[in-house]
Amino acid sequence: MVTMNVLYTSTEGNTKSFVEKLKTVAESNGNVLLTKNIGDETEYEIETAPYIAVVPTYLTGGTGTGPDVTEIFTNALGDYIAYENNRQFLKGIVGGGNRNFNVQFDLTGRRYAEKFDVPLLFEFELRGSIFDAEKVYNLMKPLFGGES
Repeated sequence: MVTMNVLYTSTEGNTKSFVEKLKTVAESNGNVLLTKNIGDETEYEIETAPYIAVVPTYLTGGTGTGPDVTEIFTNALGDYIAYENNRQFLKGIVGGGNRNFNVQFDLTGRRYAEKFDVPLLFEFELRGSIFDAEKVYNLMKPLFGGES
């Protein structure tokens, strides 16, 4: 049995729905997925175990990817990861978004991966599918000591 940790933020419920699918896949494979939803009211804790972060994309300003485009609604997760030494346990990012926004699709996930110098493991659209969750599970399991 492998225990895997996921930190995420969800505003509209799409990311939460994806994380629930991921949890179902992990449990159906005899493993444990511990999740923590990070929001503006979350009290910061010091993480002591490896985790991945699942982040949606919510942006304001501009239509491209430049500095005029700023993150909204996901800042609490970024601040939580940056708190104390929490970033040292971050193993990768899974990003969500809406493909209707073209170059801005999963811009937040790509920015988090670059900012925290970890791999962008996967990108999913909206709530993702069970097939997306299976792919992410197979990508993240080796990061937690499980076989791929």
